[in-house]
Amino acid sequence: MGSAVGSFLNVVTDRLPEGQSLVTPRSHCPTCQTPLVALDLVPVLSFIWIRGKCRYCGARIPRRLLLVEVVTAALFTSVYLRYGFGADFAILCAAISLLLALAVTDLEHGLVLDRLLAPGIVAALILMPFWPVLDLPRPLLGSHSVLASVLSSLLAGGAAFLLFLGILLAYPRAMGRGDVKLAGLVGVLVGFPGVLIALWLAVVSGGSVAGAFLLLRKKGIKDRVPVAPYLAAGATVTLLVGDDIASWYLELVPNLGALWP
Repeated sequence: MGSAVGSFLNVVTDRLPEGQSLVTPRSHCPTCQTPLVALDLVPVLSFIWIRGKCRYCGARIPRRLLLVEVVTAALFTSVYLRYGFGADFAILCAAISLLLALAVTDLEHGLVLDRLLAPGIVAALILMPFWPVLDLPRPLLGSHSVLASVLSSLLAGGAAFLLFLGILLAYPRAMGRGDVKLAGLVGVLVGFPGVLIALWLAVVSGGSVAGAFLLLRKKGIKDRVPVAPYLAAGATVTLLVGDDIASWYLELVPNLGALWP
């Protein structure tokens, strides 16, 4: 299931930035324009079977297509192992798929599309009261009520949005407006204190990569470093194991004092 969704995400990330329909034309080789048949479209297996090349013209198929299918399958499996099948599985997989599509689109095209963000933000806002019912609580001040879930999501989303908006205004080249909106979406999805974990993971991972590029003196490092992939990664990890990270941290903090005389 995950690899099939990953195959569709590849279509989304290829066509939406170009303003193309997701339905027509049917899948085809971008080099020779030959329409693909069912044998060419089996997720993961087709890529391996044809050795990453078009069966008709021999042009190489981007490895990103295989990677997205494998990663999506792995993420869906992780959600299933933690939550089993149910409404929570469907919602989390949908959220993770959206985040992955946003990350790949930013990496490939340098764009964070409103056509992806807008429906995600609307859906996240609609789901705010239902997180406790779905066994995905967004507590606030120890309360797990519906009101606490809504307030937690709104506070987290608003805080993340304003934080990134401030960064954008102070350093316009650091990110785009789409990144600011994505930060707000992440906050609404993970709530508080999950947003702290998600943003911390995003900053650490993004900063580590940017630092590595600087050390290696990569050409073009002065250009904008894509922010969406790190935000998406931080949000995904938080959705999957955010509670475990928070519990580990709360257990660790009292023990830190023992390290000092």
